[in-house]
Amino acid sequence: MQAQPRIVVLGDYEQSLQRFADWSSIAQRSQLCFHHEPLSGETLYEVVKDAEVIALVRDRSPFPAELIRRLPKLKLFLFTGARNNLLDHQALIDRGIPIACTAGGPSKETTAELTWALILAASKNIVGQTQLLQQGQWRNPESVLPMLSGQRLGIIGLGSIGGIVAKVGAAFGMDVVCWSPNMTTERAKAVNCEYVPLDTLLQTSKIVSLHLVVSQNTKGLINLERLQLMRTDSVLVNTARSALIVTADLIEALKMGRPGKAALDVFDMEPIPMDSPLRYAPNLLMSPHLGFIAEPILSSFANGMVDSLTAWLDGKPVPLPFK
Repeated sequence: MQAQPRIVVLGDYEQSLQRFADWSSIAQRSQLCFHHEPLSGETLYEVVKDAEVIALVRDRSPFPAELIRRLPKLKLFLFTGARNNLLDHQALIDRGIPIACTAGGPSKETTAELTWALILAASKNIVGQTQLLQQGQWRNPESVLPMLSGQRLGIIGLGSIGGIVAKVGAAFGMDVVCWSPNMTTERAKAVNCEYVPLDTLLQTSKIVSLHLVVSQNTKGLINLERLQLMRTDSVLVNTARSALIVTADLIEALKMGRPGKAALDVFDMEPIPMDSPLRYAPNLLMSPHLGFIAEPILSSFANGMVDSLTAWLDGKPVPLPFK
């Protein structure tokens, strides 16, 4: 009797995949194993070394070429969403191992929502005001808060998410400007935004929000030199990718007061290590990568995984092969 294939599911931190989809048929037809904790290095290897299928939530575990070479039984690699920055796709392609993904769900909308949650919480000092009340106090001098209306919102990367953020800023009565490596005046005008040079955006914006894809040209784009261009009352927000900012430079810049505050949802290492200096950085608001953590998205991930794995077990093409 032929042994059932081993399917290893990784990165389900929220333990949501089995809540939002029916895995019973797959469990009956395979050796199905879920891992909820963050895994990397040799610990990750021990978990996946006998896997015929690896199904990964986003890019929560790194799969470089050297690890892929150590997985002789691997027949399918599946991940959620349309992009995985920590997977060596070419290493899988070179071995003829199919790569599949799932639909991403409304992640652009939820990320734009979280961006504005961070902008408002940081600029209105919501955490500090809550702590004031919890300490039995009322208003103090720090309760005199700025307005966003009439201020400048700088969008770095005017794609789908940046475009939504820009529309909300305009609705608040903000002056919305933008920059990206390939931006043009015409493209900016199409969404009622003004295209300005990057240095001008950083120097003049009250709120700077990052929405770029990481590439050779954008990795480390926001370094100490550029951070020091920012206003002392500005807020830098990143719900895109951590690699856009040089983290050590941001910590140093916050200590120097330019920018005045920062709000991050993405980090170089996730979860953040206990000894990360980010935990002690001044004027820094953080959320644990919540941009896409919403029920419709996790449901899309779960059902997409089940559909792909069912197709593979049936010997049929997976619904969304990665291209």
